[in-house]
Amino acid sequence: MSRTKSLEHVQHRFTRMVPGMKHLPYHTRLVQLGSWTLEERRYRADLLEVFRMYKGLSLTPFCRYFTLSPINNTRGHSAKVLQNRCLLDLRRFFFSQRVVDRWNSLPQHVIDSASINVFKNGLSTMRRYSMGFFMD
Repeated sequence: MSRTKSLEHVQHRFTRMVPGMKHLPYHTRLVQLGSWTLEERRYRADLLEVFRMYKGLSLTPFCRYFTLSPINNTRGHSAKVLQNRCLLDLRRFFFSQRVVDRWNSLPQHVIDSASINVFKNGLSTMRRYSMGFFMD
């Protein structure tokens, strides 16, 4: 069992200990508790870090991992990131690869957020109205 799956199992068991939730399915318990799955939290944390790097709030420069697309007439927002080609699975699951598709699918108003809290609210709205945005 992988580490993420075992941590998800712990969260699954913990949510069953909440009074009145034992008989409910796992995802229903998460919705009622207002919680996120571990996979969703990981993707959210990835997007938050990219936002910090993009806005210059991180010690790591944005250009170290990402290249902005020179084509500005594409759909979506103005901060599209180029997807690097990778032949090995090791590289494909690296931070700078796994976050590109989700970052590129964000709307312009979320990318233009003035603060991290506004960006977090935008991600929560995306999760609420875009089914499976944080899930593979």
